[in-house]
Amino acid sequence: MSRLGNIGARLYRGEVGYDFVGKRKFWYGISILITITAALGLAIQGLNFGIEFKGGAVFTTPKTSVSVAHVQEAAERVSGHDAIVQKLGNGGLRIQVSGLDTKKANAVKTDLAAGLNVPEQEINADLVGPSWGEQIANKAWTGLGIFMVLVVIYLAIAFEWRMAIAALIALVHDLTITVGVYALVGFEVTPGTVIGLLTILGYSLYDTVVVFDSLKESSKDITKQTRWTYSEVANRSINATLVRSINTTAVALMPVAGLLFIGGGFLGAGMLNDISLSLFVGLAAGAYSSIFIATPLVADLKELDPQMKALKKRVLAKRAAADAKGEPETGFAAEDAESLDMEHEDVAAVVGQRRSGARGRGKRR
Repeated sequence: MSRLGNIGARLYRGEVGYDFVGKRKFWYGISILITITAALGLAIQGLNFGIEFKGGAVFTTPKTSVSVAHVQEAAERVSGHDAIVQKLGNGGLRIQVSGLDTKKANAVKTDLAAGLNVPEQEINADLVGPSWGEQIANKAWTGLGIFMVLVVIYLAIAFEWRMAIAALIALVHDLTITVGVYALVGFEVTPGTVIGLLTILGYSLYDTVVVFDSLKESSKDITKQTRWTYSEVANRSINATLVRSINTTAVALMPVAGLLFIGGGFLGAGMLNDISLSLFVGLAAGAYSSIFIATPLVADLKELDPQMKALKKRVLAKRAAADAKGEPETGFAAEDAESLDMEHEDVAAVVGQRRSGARGRGKRR
């Protein structure tokens, strides 16, 4: 078995674990800092909306030997607006200029033909009105709002309202960070970006539901035992699904990284960046929030419940009594101790899988 697989098996069996929930204030602080940075970037720099949202013209030229930088400078000079120039696979150029109407677009086309020394009729010009992008954006926001409402309703029914709230906060967290990164790096926001944002919300939710499902199963009948608090069981659920989350995230990130860094960065296919950046940042943020934000938030909300407060009190009292008697610790940190028997037979389900070595209750004599 590989080293990662061995670690994953030990995490799943509860033989090792990392205290994610116990250090949740630290992770909350990091998330708040990242979110504030993203919000400041969004407020100060704003988003660089593409031509689909602002309107303008796209010119496609035949093969030419003129450099991209020279054409960009010429396009901006004759149009009076910012221009984005990309090299095409056939040697031609794609020149995108925002804020042009039909009359200005024709004048720019004539000047470009003269500057590139190509026949004007061989330059293709497509005009895009700002209303098209506005309609797309409005429909995207409507779809996003409906998606959020349905997610909350589903999670509240399938799990409970605390998990629905935590998942919603995690989704907003992922969305804010991704949009903030776009503002900070200045990447163009296109309809492809919107599609990417909606896609990562689904992935983020999937990752969170995997942990919630484990937590729901592990916390079944939790009040019938006095060994673990709800937060400790939640931490075990994160550890039990940790390697799965890492594996799925890594596999999902690799092709997206290929699009972003190799396709868009190294090979110069810049049109891939508008969707691949949102996917890359969103996938990473979604995996992070499912581990460090969503589940610890559920633990915080659940610990406010009177039953969970009473359980925590009983657990701590039992541990204090055991310490006073010098007995082996019975808490979460002492799972390597030999005496792991529960007070109730059915509490075995509370902490998930039990290790096989010391659990042969039926074999004891």
